[in-house]
This record gives sequence, structure tokens and C-alpha cells, in this order.
Amino acid sequence: MISVSFIPVYSRMLEEGREEEAGRFAGAVFGLLLALAAALALTGILLAKPIVALLAPGFLSDAAQVAAGTADVDRYPLAVTAVRFIFPMTGLLVLSAWAMGVLNSHRRFFLPYFAPVLWNAAIIAALWLVGGQWWEQFRGGGAQISHSALDRILIAACAGALVGGLLQFAVQIPLVLAVLKGFRPSLSTRVPGVRAALRAFTPLAAGRGVVQLSSYLDIVLASLLVAGAPAALGYAQTLYILPVSLFGMSVAAAELPELSRRSGPGEGTELPPRVDAGLRQTAFLTLPTFLGYLLFGFLLVAFLYRRGSFQEVDNWLVYLVLCGYTLGLPATNASRQLNNVFYSLGKTGIPARIAVARVSLSVGLGIPLMLWLDRFSVAQVVGLGPTERQLYLGALGLALGAGVASWFELWRLGRALRTEVPGLELPWRRFGRLFFAAVVAAVPAFVLWRLFPPLLRMPRGLVWVLEAVVVLTVYGTGYLAVTKKLGISELDRWLGRISRK
Repeated sequence: MISVSFIPVYSRMLEEGREEEAGRFAGAVFGLLLALAAALALTGILLAKPIVALLAPGFLSDAAQVAAGTADVDRYPLAVTAVRFIFPMTGLLVLSAWAMGVLNSHRRFFLPYFAPVLWNAAIIAALWLVGGQWWEQFRGGGAQISHSALDRILIAACAGALVGGLLQFAVQIPLVLAVLKGFRPSLSTRVPGVRAALRAFTPLAAGRGVVQLSSYLDIVLASLLVAGAPAALGYAQTLYILPVSLFGMSVAAAELPELSRRSGPGEGTELPPRVDAGLRQTAFLTLPTFLGYLLFGFLLVAFLYRRGSFQEVDNWLVYLVLCGYTLGLPATNASRQLNNVFYSLGKTGIPARIAVARVSLSVGLGIPLMLWLDRFSVAQVVGLGPTERQLYLGALGLALGAGVASWFELWRLGRALRTEVPGLELPWRRFGRLFFAAVVAAVPAFVLWRLFPPLLRMPRGLVWVLEAVVVLTVYGTGYLAVTKKLGISELDRWLGRISRK
């Protein structure tokens, strides 16, 4: 959200040749964000106890339960310690978002999107350094890991996240300082562009925040259902968000600076071709993922999760929930591109209002669908035999509500944009060609998958792995071959980007 409110103003200054002014604007925004990050970190450190008490009041009774012998862990002091790490980490990530905005505006994309790898690596390293000895013991069939050891592992993860946040910010700074001109940190809101960016931030936070809230709200509603529903939503959301982040958000991040450069006075006619190109690039990877999730999602879920206590009935529930979310995947990624147009024009309130309507519709549809579908068991619907635990389809109702709401958001954004940018239309015909290519590629992959079990005689766990690798490889390779045969230009554009990298 910070980078989205910053990039349009900064990119427009660069396009107009006002590099010194752009540097001063970047310095003022950095100074304000640094003050905000420091205040955020200090608040979390000093007020960690009341924050945890407010957000997790159930933790307050843990001490008495531990003393009475009815609980093993006092979660309250553990959560307080974690909060004192997480708040400073969040402040560093705020500064990292500013650095990403600067680099994206200068068409430097690799480093800001590589930097989060350091954040993850720091967490993994901390977990391994602190928890490696217990992990080896656990794998070797020894005793269960003690609660005190688990507490230390949790705190290590939080400390690793803080170090990772610092690394993610620090690795971008040398390149940021190299591209900035006239950079002078300040706290002034009178620097040209600062007030415009601040005005844009509030509706951006509201618009993007409610969409994030929608996912959390689904989990909260699922907690009202039988055990297993929240976990199924979490597993499915992880797979659903992956193409949104890789294809929708990545293209949107690359396109926002370019759209901002073309949204100045008298340049509105340059927007439709640029938006059309961004939509086609996103659809090139989104549409085969959409069809792949629907056809091969069961296999993918088995490949990723089918081990331990994750049984066939769990596999079916996660797959069905994933299908519900996937129905809205093309619309979600297309909406990210259309939102960019409003951001580049400085009209952030319109997508914010549409996002609120989307979430309202998602909840309004999801709750009755959840209650209705929760009467049907997964085993009964898919024809499984007796299972160790009964799972029901209530979570699917929430996913279906979210999928329908995604198409509503795209429809509303399209209508609003036709008023703001005459001549802007969605390239439905090109979408149809891409979807046709995905269907053609899916046929041999699906036939191969259906023939797989009779051809092999090995433990089922190994079959899941081999099936997933072979079937998805055939599908992906086939899609690339069909698009090449059809002469679809988006393939050459993506291959060109990869070769340049």
C-alpha cells in the first residue's frame, strides 16, 4: 500500500524530468515512514502486554491453568515476547516497501523482489540453529519435543524475522541511493507530492485492507464449523494466493510505474494499449493455472500435503475449497491490473469502495452457502467409504462466495474505468484463445493421469509424487507448445523477460 501510493507521484516526476524534486519527495516520504516505523516499534515494545491482552484475552487465564495443572503452557508471556520482536520487524518492512517503490519506479525489479528471500532465509536459519537438535531427535523417533523447547523455537523464529527484515531493507539501500538524486530525508509535508501521496494512502489502505480482511474473516467463520474447516481454508488459500502473487501482483507492480508515466495531462490515449498488454500478460499464466487447479487440483493437493494424518477425505475437502476460490482467480488477477489504472490517475477512492462492496458480497453469499453446504459430508458427496473423521462442505460455501465476489469486483471496475478512460475494454477474445490453448494442453495430461494407476505398482505415496511431476509437466509443456503454434505473442514476451534476466 505504501509503495502503491508513492509510485504514481514519484514516477510522474521522473517522467517529467524533475529528478531533483523526485529525490526530495522520496526523502520526505522516507523521513515520515522512518518516524512511523520508529513509533510503531516503540509502541510494540512498550505496550506489548496490553496489546496481547486486548487481542488475545484468552491468554490471560493461562497462568492460573498452568498452576492448577490443567494447562502446560502460559501463552501470555510468550506472546508478549513475540510481539516485541514483530513490531520492530514490521517497521523495517515498511521501510523496505519504500525502497521497493523507488526501485520499481526506476524499472529495477529483480532486487526488490529478491530481497524477501533474505527475510525467509533468516527465519529458516534461526529455526535451524535453535531447533535443529530437537528436529533430529524428533525424526529419529525419540521423545516428543518439550514445551520449553518449542517456546525457544518460536522466539527464534521471531528473532530471525526481525533480522530478516533488516536484511531485506539493507540489501536494497545501495541501489536506492545510486538511483536517487537530490535525496534528503525530512519530515516536511510541504515537499511537492507528499500531501498527494498521503491523501492516496488512506483509501488504498481501506481498499486493500478489506480484501485482506476477507481472507481472515473466512477463517473466523470457518471456525464456527466442525473441526477441519479452518485448516482446509488455510491450505486452499495458500495455493490460491500463489498465482495471485506470482502473476497478478508481479505484473501489476511492474506496470504501475509505466501507467503512472502515461497518465499525465493529454496522455490518456496511451493508457488503453498499456492496460491491454498487462491484462494479456497476466492472463497468459493465470488461465492455464485456473484450468489446472480445477482439473488437477486434487493431484496437486495430494502431492503437497498427502502425508501423516492428511487423509483422502482431507484431500477432497481442500481440493473442493480450492476449486471454489479458483473460480474467481482470473477475475482477481485482472482486477489487480485495473486497480492500477485508478492508482495511476490518483483516484484511489473508487477501487476502495468497490473492494468494500466485494467483501460485503463475499460474506453475504458465503454465510448462507456455508450453512447450507455444511449439511453434506465430504465422504457422502464424493463417494468415499467410512472415514475416521467426518468433514463437511461448509468451507466450500465461503470459497464460492469469494469466487463470485471476485467477478463482481471485475465487473464494477470495468464499468467505472470506461467512464474514466474511454476506449478501455477487456481483451475477451484474446482471453478466449489463451483458454482454448489451456484446454488443448489439458486433454493429453488428463488422459495420462487417468491411465497412471493401472500402469504402476508401487506405494501410493510415491505414485502421488510421480503423477504430479509427470502430469503437470505434460500439461505445462503442452500449453507452451500450443501457444507457440497459435502464435500468441505473450509467450515471446515472457520468454524475452526470462532470457534478459
